[in-house]
Amino acid sequence: MRNFDFSPLYRSSIGFDRVASLLDSLSRTEQSQPSYPPYNIELTGEDHYRISMAVAGFDRSELTIEVNQNHLTVAGQKAADDDSRTYLHRGIAARNFERRFQLADHVRVDAANIENGLLHIDLVREVPESVKPRTIEIGNATAQPRVEQKSSENADKDSSQAA
Repeated sequence: MRNFDFSPLYRSSIGFDRVASLLDSLSRTEQSQPSYPPYNIELTGEDHYRISMAVAGFDRSELTIEVNQNHLTVAGQKAADDDSRTYLHRGIAARNFERRFQLADHVRVDAANIENGLLHIDLVREVPESVKPRTIEIGNATAQPRVEQKSSENADKDSSQAA
């Protein structure tokens, strides 16, 4: 994979330093992140995502899912294995792991469950109303603000009742 230099972006733009830092960190972590356990990322609907991770051999109590700001961390801590077993071939990896995912703004974890050795993490992007695009009605500059005034008869009645 090629390395990209984002320093020109830092020099010529204002307010995009977070995006450049994200791209820079992603290019570095992709090279150093282990490939265990394998996972899929699916688009299950508009603004709905699912991470499916192969965690065969792990119990629900040995897995932790943590969200801190825009970072999702999935970790597996395998309990100490008793050495009473003698394996002729050990092909099922049961080692500890930690997998990190960078979440976009307004993406939250909706649910997580284990099914058939796969850990499914459902994510939803919920854009707040204040950020969504909106249409602004264009008014007429010649129209005067409408102020309702009482008629002279009603005004006379109100003043006589007050006296």
